[in-house]
Amino acid sequence: MKQFIKVMKALSDPNRVKIMKMLQCRPLCVCEIKEVLEIAQSTASKHLKILEDAELIRGFKDGLWVNYSIADGSGSPYAANMIGNLIHWLEDDSEIKQIKEALPGIDRFDIVGKQQKTK
Repeated sequence: MKQFIKVMKALSDPNRVKIMKMLQCRPLCVCEIKEVLEIAQSTASKHLKILEDAELIRGFKDGLWVNYSIADGSGSPYAANMIGNLIHWLEDDSEIKQIKEALPGIDRFDIVGKQQKTK
C-alpha cells in the first residue's frame, strides 16, 4: 500500500505531472525543467526527488550534468501503470501542448550561459 500511495502523491501536483509529460519527450536536466516551468531550481529539484522516490523517473550522471528520464517501471507495478497511462493522458491539454512546443527551444548550454552573464 505504501508504494501505491507514494506514486499517487507524487502525481498529485500539477508541476510534477508537467515534468512527467516533459520527460516523455526527452531526458532533461534540472535547469531545463526549471526554465520551462518558470520555478526555482530548488523547487524543481524537490519535485524531481519526489518523482524519483516514487520510481516514476530516474536520474543519471552525464559528466557534470544529472539528466532525468522516465523510469522503465520495473521497480513498482503502480509506477509502471501510471507511466503507461500518462503517455496517452493530457495530450490535448493546452498547458501540456504549450510546454511540449517550448521544449525544442530549451538548451542547457544557453541557460547556463545566461546564468553566468547575470553573476
